Amino acid sequence: MEVRLDENSIRLTDGGNVAADLTISEGGTAVKYKVYLRKEVVLQFVSADRNSVELAAQLLKLAGVNAKVKKVSNRDKWYVRAYTRKLAAGRRELREALAEIVRRAVKNGWVDAGKAEGWLEELEKGLTLREGWPKYLVRLVEGALVVSFSSTNPDSIEWEAQRFREMGLEEGRHFSVRMREGGGRCYVYIRRKGLAHAAWLSEYGFGRQRELAAEFVSYILQRAMDAGEEVYEKVREIIEEGKAMGSLTLKGFEGVVDGRLVRVIGGGAEFDKGRNKGTSDKKLLRIKITAEVDGVRNDYVMTYSRRGRDNVTVGYAYARSDASGGREADAERLAAVVEALTGRKPRIYRMKNGKIMIECGSEHLEGFRRYTELAETIARWLEETMR
Repeated sequence: MEVRLDENSIRLTDGGNVAADLTISEGGTAVKYKVYLRKEVVLQFVSADRNSVELAAQLLKLAGVNAKVKKVSNRDKWYVRAYTRKLAAGRRELREALAEIVRRAVKNGWVDAGKAEGWLEELEKGLTLREGWPKYLVRLVEGALVVSFSSTNPDSIEWEAQRFREMGLEEGRHFSVRMREGGGRCYVYIRRKGLAHAAWLSEYGFGRQRELAAEFVSYILQRAMDAGEEVYEKVREIIEEGKAMGSLTLKGFEGVVDGRLVRVIGGGAEFDKGRNKGTSDKKLLRIKITAEVDGVRNDYVMTYSRRGRDNVTVGYAYARSDASGGREADAERLAAVVEALTGRKPRIYRMKNGKIMIECGSEHLEGFRRYTELAETIARWLEETMR
């Protein structure tokens, strides 16, 4: 994401307000917003095309500002608008561009210095709130770890949720948000797999993502230490589990499942596109494993996709009729390979047409991520297919 301020556009309008043009872009898509200095700092985008306004709202969200699309009363126009307080929750690039507009206006004598000082202070305060972690609650409830942050200010919760998105965590899978309508305390919860994934990102993430994850993991460890030895040990266990992802190798792996010896020869993962009607626009993940089970060698392919309104992660593989011993024997060997590598049994479905399908879920995918040959591709696929 990039924020560009057109410095030549900073001007005084006929109505006596300061205005400027500011562009937010990402991946080749750009939207030019208007910034006004009135009683507050105001950033807005207005259009008769609702889709354009929805795009403007989405780019604002990427910049850390959560603003809703609204309709202009009695007119066929739509707008998205954010004021000082919400803008202070934005990313550093956005806050710095807004602050530059304020400083230029003061220098030119267009706004009162005292009022401008308040705006600048709020924008800088946003930096502290965003990059300094608030007080998270870390505790055990009936043996389960609970990591949460609560506030009566919905913006504070949105700031944290946005930071987790930037870190590479997925809402609904790694963390959840609970907003109260009409006031009341709001919450953001980090799930166990979210903390484990943050630990993995702190080792294998990229750039700012890795930096944020490392800060968060270090902070939660400190909070756990303050909460007592039992809580600290639980947090440490989850973090070590997360960092272990990608630490193993498929090649040379051996395991025993129900008395059957599983030897993995190699494997990898790659992206693909759906070939059937209705799936051609879907990005698929194919995991390929070459393994021997009780001396019988085969190449196994598990295809993962996202499904349904909740974007659930599901993987399928089919037993081969031409395999040694037929479909039934092949299905049992494939199930043994999955269980040996992930520690979890897959589900086996026997269909009326004679086909046998092996189904895996997100818990199996987490297990596959422990292997160097698969970890990075799985992480990228999860990130690129999240909603």
